[in-house]
Amino acid sequence: MSIDTSDDTEPQARGRRGGRRGKQAAGPGSSIEQMPWQQPRMPFPPMKLVSDDEIEAIHNASLTVLEEIGMDFLLPEARDLLKKAGADVDPNSERVRFDRAMIEETIKTAPPEFTMHARNPARNLQMGGNWMAFGCVSSPPNASDIDNGRRPGNTKDFQNLLRLTQYFNVLHFVGGYPVEPIDRHASTRHLDCLRDMVQLTDKVIHAYSLGAERIRDGIEIIKIARGISDAELETEPSLISIINTNSPLKLDMPMLRGIMEMSARNQIVVVTPFTLSGAMAPVTLPGALVQQNAEALAGIAFTQLVRPGAPVIYGGFTSNVDMKSGAPAFGTPEYMKTAIIGGQLARRYKLPYRTSNVNAANAVDAQSAYESVFSLWGVVMGHGNLIKHAAGWLEGGLCASFEKLVLDVDLLQMVCEFLKPLQVDEASLGLEAIRDVGPGGHFFGTPHTQARYKDAFYSPLISDWRNFENWQEAGEPRAWQKANRLFKQALADYEAPPLDEAIRDELDAFVEKRREEGGAPTDF
Repeated sequence: MSIDTSDDTEPQARGRRGGRRGKQAAGPGSSIEQMPWQQPRMPFPPMKLVSDDEIEAIHNASLTVLEEIGMDFLLPEARDLLKKAGADVDPNSERVRFDRAMIEETIKTAPPEFTMHARNPARNLQMGGNWMAFGCVSSPPNASDIDNGRRPGNTKDFQNLLRLTQYFNVLHFVGGYPVEPIDRHASTRHLDCLRDMVQLTDKVIHAYSLGAERIRDGIEIIKIARGISDAELETEPSLISIINTNSPLKLDMPMLRGIMEMSARNQIVVVTPFTLSGAMAPVTLPGALVQQNAEALAGIAFTQLVRPGAPVIYGGFTSNVDMKSGAPAFGTPEYMKTAIIGGQLARRYKLPYRTSNVNAANAVDAQSAYESVFSLWGVVMGHGNLIKHAAGWLEGGLCASFEKLVLDVDLLQMVCEFLKPLQVDEASLGLEAIRDVGPGGHFFGTPHTQARYKDAFYSPLISDWRNFENWQEAGEPRAWQKANRLFKQALADYEAPPLDEAIRDELDAFVEKRREEGGAPTDF
């Protein structure tokens, strides 16, 4: 079965800001039961995998790296700003060294918590503290489903993955292109993709820091979509951008331009080193975390030099590689450890923490499920705030899978159910029910059970709890088959969020104007 996306007709809504207010269910006639829109909070303290003294050892080693080895900043304007702030800039190279006191003082202006503003105010997200937010898979070059197999990223799959991100309430933000639509020209791709994001979803969105032009366009598009002024935008952070360091110890020109544009406008920067232990970082996990921390601190400090108080998130993405093949490995014991310790480091600096739900499986199979479960364990125990790639990630990030997205939605809903505080009171203790049943018997028919059974337990999307004979009689459905059916049903049920016609026209006019101007350069 192939999902037709040719009809993009959307219901309209009045009001300059557009967007729905309040909770959004799955839609009229939906056959998929899901949790209502809500942002989860962690009710328990975070895990400490290493001691406070060991965190300080990583911190001090990171400052030694920045002080003695330094980091390359490839953008001349960035080096000028760093030199003016007191960093040691090598006049004969791109190397910058930081006094440790400068780093520690500069990062203090970064806010520990802030609000991320969506097109629909009911979708605003709190960031930091005990809050969590899950985002869809981002940036893979390929997409796949069981019917049509693996194929290069394209507009149809890109738009359908956005629809699923909007449809499932447990997905809180668009973390990037759910798949890279390579059938769109590279110079104007960002314009079409950002327009799709604000038309097909009403959630928090992301723009890529691939140079200044793409970020400026992203800022203008979200400003139009939200119907706000420049001044309002600067008091209401509305756009996310991920800044990946070029590990080891390098920040390139497009990323630095992205920081300068985003932070200057008070938008949300997520500094995330990509440190794979044994490849782009030391083979020991403490060594890899030292490098992750050094790179993150340098990038975070730079955001605060651009604009003190600009929102920034500490990102961790340290895992290991298969030393036989060199391939990245995710959902491993090493990944769980670094996810938890990354959270300890972020809290040490009083910053929100970005981490990810990742796996290295090549198919929607047992490996993909258990690696994601282990990743989520590290994410939750580490008190991750911004969870990238929470649904749909496959092949170590090379493929966006429609079936995996639904399977992950089920896992995320289970996590949210687990995070709900357990209420212990007179009614929940069930003494009257125990008296009614007494020794022997069962509780199925008691008034206590009958009054609560509909809401007593989480109802899974994928798990099949029928006995073997009934399961056989139903055709022995596998998890991937149920996920395949569910993603198609979700696309059939999908309703685009309302968008004021005047806003739609303004978006189209801006995109066409920028397209005529040539979009953005492709040579970085």
